[in-house]
Amino acid sequence: MARVIRTAKLPGGLTLPYVQQGDPAGTPVLLLHGVTDSWFSFDRVLPHLPDAINAIALTQRGHGDADRPATGYRTRDYAADVAAALEALGLSDVVVVGHSMGATNAQRFAIDHPDRLRGLVLAASFPSYRGNAAVVDFWQSGVAHLADPIDSAFVRDFQLGTLAQPVPPAFLETVVRESLKVPAHVWRASFEGFLEDDCVSQLHEITTPTLVMWGDRDALCSRADQDTLLGAIQGSRLLAYEGAGHALHWEEPARFAADVVAFARSVSRG
Repeated sequence: MARVIRTAKLPGGLTLPYVQQGDPAGTPVLLLHGVTDSWFSFDRVLPHLPDAINAIALTQRGHGDADRPATGYRTRDYAADVAAALEALGLSDVVVVGHSMGATNAQRFAIDHPDRLRGLVLAASFPSYRGNAAVVDFWQSGVAHLADPIDSAFVRDFQLGTLAQPVPPAFLETVVRESLKVPAHVWRASFEGFLEDDCVSQLHEITTPTLVMWGDRDALCSRADQDTLLGAIQGSRLLAYEGAGHALHWEEPARFAADVVAFARSVSRG
């Protein structure tokens, strides 16, 4: 399957790279990465998606090779970018798949733009970050004090901390390089947004069919977090990956892809 890297230009001039793969007339599936990642976060998943899936892996603002404005790193900003990117690409009625921060942004998008969605996948997702001891500690002990240039050892430790199973060394090295593209102000502003804003009080407004995916060795998101999501989002269901960590799509890309495809087919309009 041909993979093409393109750039979406949003109103106001912001440019966001994205990778498109599959039949442009196929089921549109938008993939949203976690904090400090880029479209490359789905590099191991994309080869397992069939041509019938029109996969679009978007790099969000401040990340990868996207534009890095001085401000605009709250969940509502990221979700507004998703809406604008879909408009620029002429897409609607999409399945949105978010991982970690991407899942948080997908929650906000589902609340604000329910008419644009046919399905929602929340992988390694937080209902709220404020009471999460691991996130708060990482903010207080590390992110709050970051300055450019960011130490590669700090980034490597962060990414290794998301894993419960090994991934190919070359893949991990590229992940680290992608994270090192993210300037300190984006790290800080994104984590400030996590801790100051969340959608937990509005999760019940999500009416889109929703699949929750979670690794049972996730060091950041607990089973209780997933139960909060399931209790708030009517009709949602959980797929638990035994032995997987926070980066379950890196660790088990073939299974992740198959589960996303099965879900996308289940919410197909025809």
